[in-house]
This record gives sequence, C-alpha cells and structure tokens, in this order.
Amino acid sequence: MQSTNRKPHILFLFSDTGGGHRSATEAIIEALEIEYPDEFTCEKVDIFKDYAPRPLNRMPDWYPYMVLAPHLWGASFKVTNGRPQARAITTTMWPVAARTARNIIRNHPSDLVVTVHPLAVSFILKALGKNRPPFITVVTDMVTTHALWFDKRSDAILVPTEIARQKAIHYGMPPEVLQVVGQPVARKYCVPSGDKNTLREKLGWPKDKFIVLAVGGGDGMGPLGQTARAIADSGLDVGLVIVTGRNERLKASLEKTKWQVPTTIYGFTKELPDFMRAADALVTKAGPGSIAEAFNAHLPVIMFAKLPGQEDGNVTYTVEEGAGVWAPTPNLVVATLRTWINNPAEKEKVIEACKRIARPQSSIDIAHTIGDKLGLNK
Repeated sequence: MQSTNRKPHILFLFSDTGGGHRSATEAIIEALEIEYPDEFTCEKVDIFKDYAPRPLNRMPDWYPYMVLAPHLWGASFKVTNGRPQARAITTTMWPVAARTARNIIRNHPSDLVVTVHPLAVSFILKALGKNRPPFITVVTDMVTTHALWFDKRSDAILVPTEIARQKAIHYGMPPEVLQVVGQPVARKYCVPSGDKNTLREKLGWPKDKFIVLAVGGGDGMGPLGQTARAIADSGLDVGLVIVTGRNERLKASLEKTKWQVPTTIYGFTKELPDFMRAADALVTKAGPGSIAEAFNAHLPVIMFAKLPGQEDGNVTYTVEEGAGVWAPTPNLVVATLRTWINNPAEKEKVIEACKRIARPQSSIDIAHTIGDKLGLNK
C-alpha cells in the first residue's frame, strides 16, 4: 500500500548499449507524464555506466565497436539464446552481478521497477527478493527476443509483437502476464504529419525533391556513408538528409564530401520526429526503435544493415508486412528508391502497410499498465 502523503516512485533500468533502450525509457516517461501529471516521481539508472564494476562500466562506450564484428555478434547471440543457456548465464554470473544488483536496489528504493534491458531482469528480480515492489519488463527487441528478457517472476511482460509474445510462451512465460503493446516511441512520431512543405521550410530542406532520410541509429552504424554516397551519385532527383548520430568521425568525413544532390548532414539530434514526418523514405539500419518510429510516422523503410541474430526478425517482419524493403547493398538501396520515385503507387502501398501495423498508442498502453500496478487508474 502506498502512503497517501507521497507520490509513488518508479525506477527505470536501461543502458546506453545502442540508442533504443534510452529512447524507449524516455517515451514511456513522456506517456506517464501525459496520463498521470504530478502523480508520480521517477528516475533512470544505466545499469552498466552507473553501477557495473570496471571494466564493464565501459560497456556503453564499447558497444559501437563490438557491433563492428556482426558475424561474431550474431554467433554469440545464437549460442546464448535459449532457456537453458539463460539459466546458465544468470547462475554463473550471479556472484559477479549480485553486488551490482543489490547496490541498485539499495540506492534507488522504489514503488515499481521497469526494465527495458534484458540484463536487468533476472539479476534485479533475484536481488529484490520476495517482498518486492511490482516489476515490469518492457521488451525492446521487436521480434528476435533473447531468452534473457523472460523471467516468470515479472509481474507484467510487455512485448512489441505477437511473434515476440509467442516466443515468450515458448520460453515458459505465463500467458496472463504477457501483453502485446508495440514498441514504445515518443509522442511526436505519432501525431499527424501535417504539411511536409511547412516542415521542410522550417528545416531548410528542398521542397521540390524526393527527400531521403539516411540514419544509422544513435551511433551512426552500418555502411551509412557508403550508402549515402551511392544515393547521391545515382542520378536520382533527390534531396539527401544524413544523420550520423554520435559518430563524429563519420560526420566530419561526410562534411568534406562534394555532394551531387542537395545534402544536409546532422550529428546526434532530437529532431528525428520532424525529420521522419518531412521525409519521403527512410534508409536505416534495422534497429527496432527506428523501424517502429517509421511505422508510426508512416514513412517507407529501406533497411541496409542489421545485427545478425538480434535484428534478423525485424527485417523479416517488416518485409512480410509490406512496410519496407531489405536492401543490403548500396545498389539495391538505389534500385528501391528508383522504383518508388518512378512508381508512386508502389510507395503508397508501403505507406499503407506502415499505417496498418503502426501502434501509436504503445507508450500510452505501457503507461496504463504501470498506472494499474500503482493504483493510479481510478
């Protein structure tokens, strides 16, 4: 029971190993503030950067370099994925993780815990013990969900897709704690697009071009530069917008390039919602956050790179739903853009598919589940 003279406090656990965990956390908090203004307090804790022992506290810094070996990443994902493997990992690592998990719990007492990272599930639940606050797992992998996400002790497990829900059941999770909610994204991706020309005028982009938005996630990963140059040299009548994220070296390199088409280059930015609503196509790595944001912005997706294992399902799901195209070489990216420019009806089919599978209420639905657990819904 919560005391009547204080607001319930929510602890969010995430890590900046990739941009998706933080953005999902921020989207959920935004939705909570919309639905329950001034009815709660919260804080965010990066489980690696804030608490992991050296050198593991450097994991967010290492992540962009670790994924430069995608086949090794994919192999490790597949070898460790499965209930027996997950149990072995949590059992073997507990002596190392116990102190970190207990420190997090001791230093951040809360009335409810939300995790958006698989390594903050079983370890934290074990550290919390039996007399604990409600614990909610928000799975931020869209389709190919690692077994470490799933622990029967979670009070609610919120997944992005029905495929992810079926995998959770396969891993032994009780169906009654599972809920398909979609991927949490910021509200600005989900509002009506409005007039593209007005947005482009505000952004300083060409109004009379087919605008290609090329991104590589928060860390500017994948063959982003090579793909952008191929688009610019293709002869297509396009405007090019490139977002390099935190990859300052790539940004500097691209700024030295002599571009054949109108090109605007950004580093890390919080304006992506407006970018997506102003663009005509998104060229991106197959990260779950970027894909879900594009669906909600009704923006056709061309995926040029993926992390093997972890992001394989994102590609399959998007292609099978008709909401995007897998184009793993610059030539295939250019060919897809040429098709959409020359045959607008083809692009329109993809836009309609994005609208069909978009879940603009995802963050709000997650906020309502949290509100239920805290007794905020009256």
